[in-house]
Amino acid sequence: MEFRRLTKQDLESLLELYKQLQPDDDRSSIEASRAVWQEIEKNPDIQYFGAIDNGKVVSTCYAVYIPNLTRNNQGICFIENVVTDKEYRNQGLASRVIDMAVAFGKERHCYKAILQSGSSRVDAHRFYENKGFDGNSKKAFDMRLEYGK
Repeated sequence: MEFRRLTKQDLESLLELYKQLQPDDDRSSIEASRAVWQEIEKNPDIQYFGAIDNGKVVSTCYAVYIPNLTRNNQGICFIENVVTDKEYRNQGLASRVIDMAVAFGKERHCYKAILQSGSSRVDAHRFYENKGFDGNSKKAFDMRLEYGK
């Protein structure tokens, strides 16, 4: 098992894994996803981390560094899209990739890491709390934006 930052060579495997995260999502073409990945690769403030088994991405998350003007100008690390392949769960893989994302935030001198999770994912919430995330310190709200409307 290899743990590292993901590259464009991992994109197709990453997209396969994301089908488990969001099974009802409409799928973009691989060409459209490659174009998005090119934008991601240009931005050092966005990093994807993964556990790779024989070339297959089996656990992942990504982190975004957000500059901040409060907290003595210390940034924020936003972690999203944590998922582990159903055949590889309960092996500590997600814990390791989250640790990589948190380390990225520490390298950038972030004062906090934020991780969002679906409100009904109670088992995942316990896992995140065991990792040190506080599920009661803030309340997150999101607004789904439909472009073109």
